[in-house]
Amino acid sequence: MSKVKMNNSRRDFVYAAQEFFGDNPKTIITRPEIRQILEQYEVKFPSWIVRLKTGVRGEYYLPNESGQYEARLSPVDTAKVYKVATDSVVAMAPKSIEVLEEQDSYVPEKFEGYVPWGNFNIVKKVLKAEIFYPMFITGMSGNGKTLMVKEVCARLRREFVRANVTIETDEDDLIGGFRLVNGETVWHDGPVIMAMKRGAVLLLDEIDLASNKIMALQPILEGSSIYVKKIGKWVHPAPGFNVIATANTKGQGSDDGRFIGTNVMNESFLERFPVTIEQSYPTNSTETKILINELAKQDKTDEDFVGNLIKWADVIRRTFMDGGVDEIISTRRLVHIVNAFGIFENKLTAIEMCVARFDTETKLSFLDLYTKVDEGTSVDDIMADRQNTDNLDEDEDEDVSF
Repeated sequence: MSKVKMNNSRRDFVYAAQEFFGDNPKTIITRPEIRQILEQYEVKFPSWIVRLKTGVRGEYYLPNESGQYEARLSPVDTAKVYKVATDSVVAMAPKSIEVLEEQDSYVPEKFEGYVPWGNFNIVKKVLKAEIFYPMFITGMSGNGKTLMVKEVCARLRREFVRANVTIETDEDDLIGGFRLVNGETVWHDGPVIMAMKRGAVLLLDEIDLASNKIMALQPILEGSSIYVKKIGKWVHPAPGFNVIATANTKGQGSDDGRFIGTNVMNESFLERFPVTIEQSYPTNSTETKILINELAKQDKTDEDFVGNLIKWADVIRRTFMDGGVDEIISTRRLVHIVNAFGIFENKLTAIEMCVARFDTETKLSFLDLYTKVDEGTSVDDIMADRQNTDNLDEDEDEDVSF
């Protein structure tokens, strides 16, 4: 029996479509109809449906709420949609650029439970204007830089193309190159050209890991067309095209060794970004909402645990900024902890598993600190106790010097 996997967001869209069509149920849905449904109902963009092409441009197969097609399609259509469904939907995650090029839409799905904060509205305002205005977003690891850009695109229905940058990234990776397909050499657009042609938002993730080969993007960062010499063609940016780069540094390298592999970037390249946005960690109240929403996804509520995690992370971050500890607890790691708690249903187990990535001394210190927070010790008392310990250590050092 032909069938596609149906999670809650997909069923929500199918239910909305059924209500939209009312007494005239359909087995085929068009792109304009999808837009109308999205405007009328609070449902996620059905990227899984746009993979189910009928063979006619802009038309897609629409399953019932169980993900089935047979009851409403002819045997010929059933056979066709079964192949499309098994080839394109069951294996949802794109494996390569070749698969990505088959998509009709690059609009990301909204992140369930996302809490807008910080620079969200700044990024949204720029992308909503659909002007070419590159942005450089910098900040500590795990504070939501990439997710913020992706979520803005999801809410604005903007196409989003992400290119992860490494020291090995070169012009061929970004602009495109020739690939061997079925014994023939075929040109494939890279993510940069793909985003330019579609008027999409191009995210250059971890840009400060790049080598000087990234300089090939300079004309693109000026909003100019680019001549692809390998195929002898000009590519012009479509309306709405924009570039956003994310990085843990400001392109000046990492002196403290926390971000090994980051490089000092060319000044003329950095000058192509009109603005640099500094992203910090969320406020305590915002981070609380984030963690509560993450727990809710697993049908769990524990505001006391969330509150303790926020206090715990706050002490660690303040200590880190004072130079008292070499590691930090990111928002991403707090999310890891509440997700682990949802699985293992044990708070200390969840924390221990998620801080095990640190060295033994740091791990034990973090666990001991959480125990104090869990026992009700206030943040101010913990910080005061730490300060007294630091002063005692300084006195001992002075005694030794004499």
